[in-house]
Amino acid sequence: MESGAEQRVALVTGGGEGIGAATCLRLAQQGRRVAVMGRSRDNIARVAAQIETAGGVAMAVQADVSDRAQVETALAQVRGQLGPVTILVNNAGIEDFTPFAEIDDALWDRLMAVNLKGVYIVTQAVLPDMLAAGWGRIVNITALGAQTGAPNMAHYTATKGGVTAMTRSLAVELGCKGITVNAVSPGFIMTPMAQRAIDMELFAAPPEQILASYPIPRVGEPLEVAAACAFFASEEAGYITAQTLGVNGGCCP
Repeated sequence: MESGAEQRVALVTGGGEGIGAATCLRLAQQGRRVAVMGRSRDNIARVAAQIETAGGVAMAVQADVSDRAQVETALAQVRGQLGPVTILVNNAGIEDFTPFAEIDDALWDRLMAVNLKGVYIVTQAVLPDMLAAGWGRIVNITALGAQTGAPNMAHYTATKGGVTAMTRSLAVELGCKGITVNAVSPGFIMTPMAQRAIDMELFAAPPEQILASYPIPRVGEPLEVAAACAFFASEEAGYITAQTLGVNGGCCP
């Protein structure tokens, strides 16, 4: 029979590919029941099927994190099938490369809605489950650019800087409730999103030149970020909160 810890339900947003998919698989390996949330029905169904084929418990739930009604509907499905959610990985995000002077209000608002408001909506929707349990783990995915800056990405890095600040504030507010809140900040990770940027030559320098400056001069893998998320979501990480862990090859503090 499963222990209480293994029965915990984890919700991963943006779970259909890249870091989100890897995190779903890693949490399932720990015995978590995993809700794979995303906008692409095919992608999330594929990840959920991988988990179930390996003997885990998972379900796919389709939702846009910037739409509260969709999130609430999806969470009702998760609670009905898997139970209350006490582990949340806020991974869903979009990026864009546009010079600051050319960013319009619609583009700015779209990135804010998904990358920052989405974290607010999903966390707020899940929080009652954690408060009722007196236990919770929230892991937010931020970005290296929020620490270093990045050309043509002021709107993107602004959203991720907001996520970092929200992480610390929620950690202060919720620590006495048995809920930890931490962030993981990936560097150059080979995800479908990164591959699209490489193919379109959107980075400020060739990837080889960027990676050559890293203490660990190679691209990172989604599973390496997933390992950090799984640690923050574990029982053992109960005295760790308000932290941002860089998974970035040592390229910056």
